[in-house]
Amino acid sequence: MAADDQWLVVGLGNPGPEYAGNRHNVGQMVLDDLAARFRGTFKAHRANARVAEGRLVPGGTRFVLGKPNSYMNNSGGPVAGLLSYYSIEPSRLIVVHDELDIPFDTLRLKHGGGHGGHNGIRDIIAASGTPDFTRVRVGIGRPPGRQSAADFVLRDFSSVERQTLPNLLADAADAVELIAADGLTAAQQRFHAPPPA
Repeated sequence: MAADDQWLVVGLGNPGPEYAGNRHNVGQMVLDDLAARFRGTFKAHRANARVAEGRLVPGGTRFVLGKPNSYMNNSGGPVAGLLSYYSIEPSRLIVVHDELDIPFDTLRLKHGGGHGGHNGIRDIIAASGTPDFTRVRVGIGRPPGRQSAADFVLRDFSSVERQTLPNLLADAADAVELIAADGLTAAQQRFHAPPPA
């Protein structure tokens, strides 16, 4: 398998059913959407992650979808392990994660740069030795009132948010597909455009 025919897509979150619906786990929710598109199932991998592999179209790009089994702040080890195991360069790594500084139901896509205070991204940069990977940043908004950010990200989406959430997850999955197929700029042009009036 040629490495340039593969993308590693990692969804960040915390392990265990008690965290599954948390805002912090939106990256893993996006991976569930992607895996369902090629009927993939997540299986244990020796890199301390669960992995689903497949192609969205016959003969198309091969995706390795990875969910670290570690807690969010220790995501780097599993990601570095998957990059090594599959011989994938960080330039073909897409990390999907929650972002407090982006309004809910909004996506921002970028390649490289700092961690922006996101501890999962910070750990991946440290473990992989480079910030030069693509991020699909899924907006969850800021906490209301005086609620701390730490509490907010570990709460489930509200009932109102859950009405829109499936569309947001599908958009983020579409963004991953578009980055792999047509490049980051094309994906940014689609998903960063203001909504029609």
